[in-house]
Amino acid sequence: MAGATRRRRSDAAQNREAILAVALAALTESGEVSLNAIAKRAGVANATLYRHFPTRESLVLEVYRHEVRQLVSTADQLLAEREPGDALREWVARLAQYAMTKHGLAQAIRAAASPGTALFEETYSPIVAALGRVLAAAEQAGVVRAGLDPDDVILALAGLWEIDPATDWKARARTLYDLVFTGLKADPPAGQIASP
Repeated sequence: MAGATRRRRSDAAQNREAILAVALAALTESGEVSLNAIAKRAGVANATLYRHFPTRESLVLEVYRHEVRQLVSTADQLLAEREPGDALREWVARLAQYAMTKHGLAQAIRAAASPGTALFEETYSPIVAALGRVLAAAEQAGVVRAGLDPDDVILALAGLWEIDPATDWKARARTLYDLVFTGLKADPPAGQIASP
């Protein structure tokens, strides 16, 4: 009996993850996709989707939370695997991808995630904290200048959210964060001329 219960829980967890993955892709493509279409693409029955996510809003908000958790955990993973400057650049590239995801979810999350709401604090604070860890490592490595406030850097990167995902958003995002990175660079040691 315990084995059957574990198997049901495992199946339920797999179904939930499949629904979230498909919902992320589908909602990024179009904010108008139906829950029935998401269930079909995920290979689950409508009842299974509704058991996990009884409303469209609950699904959209969980997709959003899931993306935030992924973005935050990526910061620590990159710091463990890369040099701090490379980790910062790759994390900001991931932030750009996250911004494109938000475009597809924007209408559904706008009210729920506006400043001052619980969801805003639940999602914004961990992102700023993750960026703070990456910036601190990059500062310690001498890659960025000292004393950068992660809130200010997020504001400088806010243009990522203005890029139309229907365009060549990756190239535009790279151009934008290259401009921001130029402003973040550490000053060269006294007597050394900065490279152009």
